[in-house]
Amino acid sequence: MSSLAERIASGDLLISDGATGTWLQANGLEAGGCPEAMNESHPDTIRRMAADYFGAGSDMVETNSFGGSRYMLAKYGRGDDVEKLNRLAAEHARHAAQSGHFVVGSIGPTGEFLEPNGTATEQDMLEVFAEQARGLAAGGVDGFCIETMSDMGEIALAIRAAKETGLPVMATLTFDKGPRGFFTMFGITPEGAAEQLSEAGADVVGSNCGIAIDSMIEIIGRMRQATDKPILTHVNAGIPKIEGGKIIYPDTPEQMAPAYSRLVEAGANILGGCCGTGPDHIRAIVSELRG
Repeated sequence: MSSLAERIASGDLLISDGATGTWLQANGLEAGGCPEAMNESHPDTIRRMAADYFGAGSDMVETNSFGGSRYMLAKYGRGDDVEKLNRLAAEHARHAAQSGHFVVGSIGPTGEFLEPNGTATEQDMLEVFAEQARGLAAGGVDGFCIETMSDMGEIALAIRAAKETGLPVMATLTFDKGPRGFFTMFGITPEGAAEQLSEAGADVVGSNCGIAIDSMIEIIGRMRQATDKPILTHVNAGIPKIEGGKIIYPDTPEQMAPAYSRLVEAGANILGGCCGTGPDHIRAIVSELRG
């Protein structure tokens, strides 16, 4: 079977998975708990999550490692377990992956800011990302998805660290809409993001989280105008609201799925769900895009 790098290079349409956090919260993750610790304490649950998404039709599934950096794990007293927890995350997803399906190592923001906005040096940040990437690679990932980032300096270091493994790297930024249009928290436009992520070495560029699907269609279209790289998008199930003291994502699979054809028309090659989405959303997306 073709490798993930070959599938990406071919421009094939690939369907990713849905939200990790949403699935885990519905399957035993306690409020305020550490998702990555479940790789060790609840291995069957993590394997079942990957199996659910593959069973729904995902070509690739991300690992349970979004907050798996030393900076983030230290908040739970697990800062010395980075490589172990990331390796386990990859192994559990790999256990559920059949031939022709791929496991992608999820790397999220560290929660720290680079100097001069914060105290982290570039070398510190690079080493933190390299440590996480090593653990994921040791567990058998086919590539990486560095996601939900806002700072180009941080994501560029994450791309550099992940590329050292020799595996393909996808990288996405998160945008908000203000009076002047769409920007990341650090003022990067969709066009600028596509160009700068490419320059940083990403094999796939894109956007995820933060906005509803109609806005994401516009962002992907603008990124496509600025790059010929493959584009990935993971979209929230709408803008969250609070009902009965609970956070609710309003967009149902039936509401979201028809818009995925428009995402493809806008230029997306790899499509999946973000916060609020689950296996039912993926099934609907697969049905919409593949019949």
